[in-house]
Amino acid sequence: MRFRIISVLLLITTFILSSCAPEHSKMVVAEYGKDNITLGELESVYAKNAGSLEAAKKDSLPKLKSFLDLYVNFKMKLKDAQARGFDQNSTLQSELNDYKEKVGSTYLIEKEVIEPGVKDLYNKRKYELRVSHIMIRPDTTGDEQAKKLALSLLDRIKKGESFESLARQYSADPYSKNSGGDIYFITAGTIIPDIEDAAYNTPVGQIYPAVVKTRLGYHLIKVTEKRDRIPSLRASHILISFKSDSGAVDTAKALAKIKDIKEQLDKGADFATLARKYSEDPGTKPAGGDLGYFERRMMVKEFDETAFNLKLGQVSDIFKTNYGFHVLKVTDVRAYPSFEESKEELKQLYKKTRYDQDYVKYINGLKNAYKFSFKNNIVSLIDRNADTTRIGKEYYDSKLRKIVKDSVLYSFAGSPVIADSFFKKVEELPDFTGKFINESLVKNALNKIGENEIISSEVKKLEQNDQQFASLMEDYRNGIYIFKLQDDEIWSKIKLDSLKLVEFYNNNKEKYFWPDRIEFSEIFARTDSAINFYYNKLQSGANFDTLAAKYTERPGFKEKAGNYGLVELKSSPLAEEANKLSNEGDYSKPFQYANGYSIVKLIKKDPSHQKSFEEARAEVSGQFQEEESKRLENEYINNLKNKYKPVVFSEELEKAYKSN
Repeated sequence: MRFRIISVLLLITTFILSSCAPEHSKMVVAEYGKDNITLGELESVYAKNAGSLEAAKKDSLPKLKSFLDLYVNFKMKLKDAQARGFDQNSTLQSELNDYKEKVGSTYLIEKEVIEPGVKDLYNKRKYELRVSHIMIRPDTTGDEQAKKLALSLLDRIKKGESFESLARQYSADPYSKNSGGDIYFITAGTIIPDIEDAAYNTPVGQIYPAVVKTRLGYHLIKVTEKRDRIPSLRASHILISFKSDSGAVDTAKALAKIKDIKEQLDKGADFATLARKYSEDPGTKPAGGDLGYFERRMMVKEFDETAFNLKLGQVSDIFKTNYGFHVLKVTDVRAYPSFEESKEELKQLYKKTRYDQDYVKYINGLKNAYKFSFKNNIVSLIDRNADTTRIGKEYYDSKLRKIVKDSVLYSFAGSPVIADSFFKKVEELPDFTGKFINESLVKNALNKIGENEIISSEVKKLEQNDQQFASLMEDYRNGIYIFKLQDDEIWSKIKLDSLKLVEFYNNNKEKYFWPDRIEFSEIFARTDSAINFYYNKLQSGANFDTLAAKYTERPGFKEKAGNYGLVELKSSPLAEEANKLSNEGDYSKPFQYANGYSIVKLIKKDPSHQKSFEEARAEVSGQFQEEESKRLENEYINNLKNKYKPVVFSEELEKAYKSN
């Protein structure tokens, strides 16, 4: 597709009026033929292209006037496209429809699935929940028995039995069963979506009213706490290990030492100073105990629970982990970010965790709305008679086709679709090309075709139901029309005739000159000892080119014997060094350059002189096309002006600009 049309569209500057009063919006600022441009339309175009209202307000009235002139030209071109019947041009309409289908499907999923999913994730992640669960695995009993047990446990809990007691007795999760099913704090986006949904829809202290099924088994969910989430915090700690330098464990000694440290802190001692003096954590001791920023569940549970229950600047009581006794201080707490700040990160998290599930849910909802269904008996009939038939030509020559070709296989939006039509559609799906026909393939293909037809149907509605998408399509439609006009009136009329190019060259010879140039070769070495060795060999009569071809260490230059070809004199310090040499064949003394050492040899100097036509041909061609484009563009605009007689009311702009 011609996406470069975007640059052809408007040549927008960035100015915008302050919010216009209604009467100002209706003010006519330009006319062309029987059409006009209002101030409201102009303001809308500015708002669309300026990026932000505040940035646009900084521009000036002259920029607004300049923009209006360009916009009038743009509108006249669109009027001309209409007069030429571009809206009936099959090639242009095909391109437009192709763009609509491809962009529309992406737009639709972004709007209906991703955007609401990301916003929901953002809102959920404002909070963290402490959750307990009872998990029943179907490993030994089978799925049906596991479900039956889970339902019976749920019924017992509803009748008053202790969730925690039943968790200890029945849960198959070894990490949480002994603590009554407690799996600690969770945050949306970090746990299985089905458990997440159940938890975030359960009030604190209550149990989710249904059994939740996941790939792990069946779960009963209880929410025990809900709090505002701290995305991350920074803390420092002092650790006193149970173990002495000899390896002996002495908890009493460690506890006495940490108590002494805590007393000093309570009396106002500096935490960082004491950490540097006493802490037995070698990783954080030099930094005054600083652990940096961390999120929930990044530390061991005892440490995590202590840290996230402290306020900024608060020092904890003594607590114990497997590493020893600790005290810690929270030194910074990060606030929950705005939606815009976290949008891209959340989008990536959403796509990893929830998108697939939400997409299937969205499609299934639409399948019901469009009454998409297929007949299992016909699918089975196809499976029984497929034999070794493949998708494609084999189907049309098979006995399978004779049996099922006119059978209604599925229906969509009230319309039945026969097997012949289905197999023709399957041929167009790359994933199914040449595959053997069987029940699994047919069902997969039916679901894929249903999905494609649903999305295509929804995309067709977008232009009527979604103003943003309608505007996007209008921009693209205008773009391909302008591109076609530019091609017809300008680009296709430029003929690169050799005689015209020579004539253009002769009329503009003063533009085409070579700068001072020089040709030289180099021997390059990484060390001074190596370059001095090569220099001594040159002094003894060795051939420069031979040494360069054998020894130069400049990547890609051995095969060229160090030759740089003809380059501009000011292109590099090497060229300037070579220019200091007087005679062709002279070589320099070693000098330091670019992480090494060089010797350069002068091959020839080429003073500035005029380029021949052949030497300048590419430049001549480019400038000729540029000037012809400008001439033809002006000619086309003048023709449009003669046809539509545009008038710009600058005084109306000035009045509106001053009044705002």
